[in-house]
Amino acid sequence: MSQYRILIVEDELPAQAILRRALEKQDDLVIVGTQTSVRGTVEWLKNPENRADILFLDVELSDGMCFDIFAQTEVKSKVVITTAFDNYAVRAFRVNSIDYLLKPIDPTELQAALERCRHALKQEQPNTPTFDLKALKEALVKGGEQTTYKKRFVVRFGDHLTVIETAQIAYFYAEDKSTHLVTTEGRRYILDQSLDQIAEEISPDDFFRISRNCMVSIRSIAGISKHSSSRLKINLVPKPDFEVFVSRSRTNDFMVWLEGK
Repeated sequence: MSQYRILIVEDELPAQAILRRALEKQDDLVIVGTQTSVRGTVEWLKNPENRADILFLDVELSDGMCFDIFAQTEVKSKVVITTAFDNYAVRAFRVNSIDYLLKPIDPTELQAALERCRHALKQEQPNTPTFDLKALKEALVKGGEQTTYKKRFVVRFGDHLTVIETAQIAYFYAEDKSTHLVTTEGRRYILDQSLDQIAEEISPDDFFRISRNCMVSIRSIAGISKHSSSRLKINLVPKPDFEVFVSRSRTNDFMVWLEGK
């Protein structure tokens, strides 16, 4: 069994102890250190004798924000952000964190975060067979020819036809048996295609179907927060007339897509 080395960075000692006890219940995890400050963490990471596979990182530390660590040293560990606040999610994703856990940490969410870390670490191990899923999909389409994605949509607006470049689209959503296209300028159009059809026509690098009824462009995401139901809530621009959540079943894939992997 592989063993994964964990560094806990948490300035509140009770919270540090709770997290430590939860992690020590896992047979394949070893706590190699704890830190309470940005300075101490940077010094620990810069020491060539220290190595951590997974870094549990509280946002607000005794001498600053955890994001300052990334500005001062290279972080090779898989990162799980822990915080009592939900307004740091976007910054957490920008430093390629594996997950973002709100305190008090739910045991189920902690286990899910650990599984994501394990999976990511296994993918990096030498001699581990890997394949590029995206390349495989492209190879299967049109007998191995490169996939060509839709560059523009022609939509009806009254008696006129309007051309919308794909780069101008913020998101699609389905409502009342109709499919709607919303541009970055806030204009709305009704399309003849279903979301299923559109999903096959546009680049998965640029758009992600976060739920059965909504597909968003990476450019339209203004913020992400954890909802009380443990789902991710997405703030889109332009703001829609409805709340936007990532389906629980699609959260892992969404995180991978968000990081551009």
